[in-house]
Amino acid sequence: MRATQMPVQKTIVAVGETLWDLLPSGAMLGGAPFNFACRANSLGDRGIIVTRLGRDEYGRRALEQIAALGMATSYIQSDVEHPTGTVKVKLDAHGNPEFSIVPDAAYDFIETNDALIELAASADCFCFGTLVQRAPESRRTLGRMLEAAAKAAKFLDINLRKDCYTLETITDSLRRADILKMNLQEAHYLAELFEISISSLPEFCSEMLEEWSLKCCLVTMADRGAFSAASDGTKVYIPGHAVPVVDTCGSGDAFSAGFVHEFLRSQPLADCCRLGNALGALVARQKGATTPISAGEISDFVQAKHQMFHEPTLIQFSVG
Repeated sequence: MRATQMPVQKTIVAVGETLWDLLPSGAMLGGAPFNFACRANSLGDRGIIVTRLGRDEYGRRALEQIAALGMATSYIQSDVEHPTGTVKVKLDAHGNPEFSIVPDAAYDFIETNDALIELAASADCFCFGTLVQRAPESRRTLGRMLEAAAKAAKFLDINLRKDCYTLETITDSLRRADILKMNLQEAHYLAELFEISISSLPEFCSEMLEEWSLKCCLVTMADRGAFSAASDGTKVYIPGHAVPVVDTCGSGDAFSAGFVHEFLRSQPLADCCRLGNALGALVARQKGATTPISAGEISDFVQAKHQMFHEPTLIQFSVG
């Protein structure tokens, strides 16, 4: 598998929440931008998280774990007034998470500085979402970094969390993005919001590509895999891997990391989605969003024969 061959390193920057998922089994370090940066880093790229932690026990533990994962901590700010972010997570019978996000966390107050602007200017990919934009300070910093990231592919993981987004943050984010990634529930929400039919997922993606001048539109569908459409007319469906699900926290972020790893190397859309799908499945069968996965595990999983779950309406776009 290409991803295990340690290719030329790319700089992949993610801005936003690093927080603790308070699972029934205990606290696990997470947050979509952090999960994404962690997986990108584990694939051999320079995955960097820009975030802010409280000067508290959770913040101390987070810094220790981030360093232990081999990630840079240079762009993690410290906050003496606001606590490290936490989110209460309940898992349903299928291992799918329900989130209750605590407001006024340290990551809501990320401050702009010269180092962040220089980092953004050096990025090959810049990942962002909507949660980091719920508070004015972090939203301003994100905006300035996006302006500086002129050469980067802008990857928007829309990541709609209850009470943590507005119509303004959604539309502004879509205007700035090159690649849009969403899950099926978010696709239905955006379709209703923008009055686009979603009776056909490929047609919905085509309309989103045109409306927002995107290069690529990605929809993850849990155990049914992922559908992707590009501005050049390419449409690809990758069926889902049948794996025993333990915890789906971080699966979508792992998909994003795998996709971006291949995308930055100009690989075909199918290869981008195929690696993303494999990483998402591997994360779903273990506890926690950032539990390490070795290159060997990825290679073995990709080469193994798996039962696959298909979405019948997308079979014509399937590439295996």
